[in-house]
Amino acid sequence: MEMDMGIKNRLAKRAAQEVKEGMIVNLGIGIPSLVPNHLPTGYGVIFHSENGIVGIGAAPSRGLEDGNLCNAGGFPVSLITGGCYTDSAAAFAMIRRGKIDLTILGSLQVSEKGDLANWIIPGKKVPGMGGATELASKAKKVIVLMTHLDKYHHSKLVKECTLPLTAKQCVSMIITDRGVFTIEHGRLTLIEIFQPYTLRQIKDSTEADFIISPHMIYSY
Repeated sequence: MEMDMGIKNRLAKRAAQEVKEGMIVNLGIGIPSLVPNHLPTGYGVIFHSENGIVGIGAAPSRGLEDGNLCNAGGFPVSLITGGCYTDSAAAFAMIRRGKIDLTILGSLQVSEKGDLANWIIPGKKVPGMGGATELASKAKKVIVLMTHLDKYHHSKLVKECTLPLTAKQCVSMIITDRGVFTIEHGRLTLIEIFQPYTLRQIKDSTEADFIISPHMIYSY
C-alpha cells in the first residue's frame, strides 16, 4: 500500500527519535531517506552510504546538485564539512567490520523473529541486492520502516517470511503506519500505536504473533 507524504514523514520522524548523537548511520532509499529532515540542525550524526560517502549532508536545492555526488540510491546529496569519499570496498569494509551503529531500511516482510526480506519479489527485475545483506547482518541496530499491509492488504509482519531472506533475526524495531514494534530475545512486542488505530485493528491486521508491552502508548 502506498503512503502519502504525511504518513511517510510520521514514520521518519518516529525513526529519528532512535538516532543518537555520535552515531554512524546508514539510510535505505525511500522513507528512510526522510529521517535527516527530522533531526535538529547541527545534530552530531554521520550518515554513511555504501557507494562510498562518509558524512552525507542535506539534499541540495534544485539546480545546485553535483552530478558526481549521489547516495547509493542515485539521489543527489551534499557533503558535510569534514566528510569524505571512499571507494565502495572501504565503505563495505566499514559495514562488515561492524562500524555502522544504526541502519534504517524499508522492507517487504519481517517475521516475528526478526527475519528480514527486503530485496526482491521473485519474478520482478531488480538492479541487485546492494548492501542490504551486509547492513542487516552487521549493523549494530536495524530499524525497518514500512507499511503495515501490502497492496493486497496482507500483513507484512508475518509468522515466517515467504519471500527470499535478506538476513535472519536481524531486525530490532519495526515502525509501520499503524504502530511500533520491537524484537528482543525472539519476541515481537507492540510498544506504540499510532492514532487513529486501535489495539483491535492492530491485532486483526497482523499475521505475526506479538505481545503487548505493559508500557505501550498511543501517539498522534
